[in-house]
Amino acid sequence: MKIAKAKTIKKKIKPDGLVIVADATFFGRIYGFIVFRSLKLQKNLYFNWIPYETIMDYRLGRSAVEARGIIISAVVLDGRPGVRSVFSDIPIQMCHFHQKQIIQRYLTLHPKLPAGIELKEIAATLCNTNEKEFSKELNNWHNKWRDFLKERTTNPITKRWCYTHKRVRSAYRSLNINLPYLFTYQKYPELKIPNTTNSLDGSFNHLKELVRVHRGFTPYLKRKIIEEILGK
Repeated sequence: MKIAKAKTIKKKIKPDGLVIVADATFFGRIYGFIVFRSLKLQKNLYFNWIPYETIMDYRLGRSAVEARGIIISAVVLDGRPGVRSVFSDIPIQMCHFHQKQIIQRYLTLHPKLPAGIELKEIAATLCNTNEKEFSKELNNWHNKWRDFLKERTTNPITKRWCYTHKRVRSAYRSLNINLPYLFTYQKYPELKIPNTTNSLDGSFNHLKELVRVHRGFTPYLKRKIIEEILGK
């Protein structure tokens, strides 16, 4: 088939300083792709097939992009642990959408505990506030619920203890750790850094829809189709 024989053509890109969005997506359990995309150019600067997502994949991606003479001026990430170390020398923006997803995963859509309800309300303001105000609200919340977060539950049999409100603690910890990266886009207005990875997420959804449409194709042919689209 022509698809199987086709070669992916990589277009040349001028070596200017660019803000990139870096993320990975997977198509079932067979394969995935890591992609570095320029929002300004609306082009993928780099993509590669991966069996699973690792920090090394991001290191290789950055090296490949810079080897072409492209300067990465800032990066938007989804918050995967350890990946920030790859870009520690440039401004890093944590995706607001992924941060809200993390909070939702811990607190659910409808938290029942007052502390969880209040924390979710604070997280909901993320896209409409600034670092100073957000930090103030988060700190006030923590001071109010400090003792609540320290509550422990002891197993009567093993005598081992654990924090009673682990999910609320985890939600707070996520916001607190990611805070230095949540408002980077406001600190460097001249770079026009997006506060989400939406430019990549949209293309990922499009790709997955195409794969679903072509269910009769082999995994190899599906991969060729994806590579062709990512290379445009």
